[in-house]
Amino acid sequence: MDAAAERLGLVPGLTLADAQARVPQLKAEAADPAADAALLAAVASWCERWTPFVGLAPPHGIVLDITGCAHLFEGEAPMLAAMAARLTATGLAAQGAVAGTARAALALARWRPGLVVPAGGEAAAVAPLPVEALGLDADTGRSLAYLGLVRIGDLADKPRGALAARFGAALVDRLDEITGAASAPISPLNPLPAYVAERRFAEPMGEEKTALAVLADLARDLSGVLERHGEGGRRFEAAFFRSDGVVRRIAAGTAAPLRDGARLAALFRERLSALADPLDPGFGYDVIRLSVTAAEPLDATQPGLGTDPAAAGLDQLVDILSARLGPRRVSCLAAQDSHLPERAALRLPAQKGWRGSHALALDAGPGWDAPAPEGAPLGRPLALFPRPEPVETLAEVPDGPPLRFRWRRVLHEVARAEGPERIAPEWWSAPDAGLSGALTRDYFRVEDLEGRRFWLYREGTYGRETAAPRWFLHGLFP
Repeated sequence: MDAAAERLGLVPGLTLADAQARVPQLKAEAADPAADAALLAAVASWCERWTPFVGLAPPHGIVLDITGCAHLFEGEAPMLAAMAARLTATGLAAQGAVAGTARAALALARWRPGLVVPAGGEAAAVAPLPVEALGLDADTGRSLAYLGLVRIGDLADKPRGALAARFGAALVDRLDEITGAASAPISPLNPLPAYVAERRFAEPMGEEKTALAVLADLARDLSGVLERHGEGGRRFEAAFFRSDGVVRRIAAGTAAPLRDGARLAALFRERLSALADPLDPGFGYDVIRLSVTAAEPLDATQPGLGTDPAAAGLDQLVDILSARLGPRRVSCLAAQDSHLPERAALRLPAQKGWRGSHALALDAGPGWDAPAPEGAPLGRPLALFPRPEPVETLAEVPDGPPLRFRWRRVLHEVARAEGPERIAPEWWSAPDAGLSGALTRDYFRVEDLEGRRFWLYREGTYGRETAAPRWFLHGLFP
């Protein structure tokens, strides 16, 4: 119900027929829980302008952990008043309270809005609240009312053991939380950043050039913070808080730990210029925030002593291309511990597999084979088919190379062949598990009469693993 319905004497819990009988001009709208949840999440995201630690308390509540943030807004009471005023200005009906635990603050926001409870004063503040503030089920609420326990204060001085035996442990836990004796953990809406730098504007700012300049200043600020802590950022996020409640978040990653402010600012310029949906300042931004969402140790090094300039330039190229094209469109290959060609390499986003913790884990395993001498023919194709394609072959002997084969309805006469290269099955893969590679493979490099070169393999050794080996084409040589 809105305020107008309340002034007409309507109360929650009436049936629609009763309400329309009392107020014939009543307008009713179908409930949309999904839209309500989306709105609550959007408002919670906007509330991160005050603190990065924001959690949801459905269906109508938002919890903000303002520890260490209140002094930025001249104290808890002015901060609460500013929150309520900003939310009311957007057309929402909002009320809040400040307390030492989330459950106490939520209860006071509903029944005693505007209250700022001093440290340790939660028990006295919530004592006059009804037991409904505990959020218990209806049966427990009726049982408490039957016993005359209608206020939080009526329960606070009762023995906890007797309450738990009669009404369950949930009542005791919630009673401790609302009185400040215990505090339940809060799940933040977004992962908490490792480091944050932000700028607030007295008046909304809507110029893109100014926003980029502010972002560059924030990058320099973060660079200094990261240097003091001996770390570099791997994931960054820029958040633009509009005055009308819209929040736009832009993320960027790096191939290696980074704390160079100039490179970070250039990375976000590339990222912003490549957006399919450009930034829309609307009525202007009043907060711009730059966060480090993932950081790794980064020791200080002097250029020219232990550093590879070419590698640093390649890292920067990977970052720029990933920001411009998208992190999943720039990839690299990592060697895997498998002899099967289709499993010998894993494709990863370049920023994830190039360097850092993932690359270190991969480097600890197998590496790539030594490169072939210059001018030597390729031992394997540079690219393989997604799946080996079956072919029909004719060979002089069961274990020999093919004389001719048919692939995609085209017959190819073999002019010359080289091989086999035998790859035994992985012994830990059971043949009946349906896994590829359960039989021995004999690979041949063959060339047809027209000079086209193919990479074929025979699956299964004749007479030992199978009586009818099958042939497959796995790749083409350039």
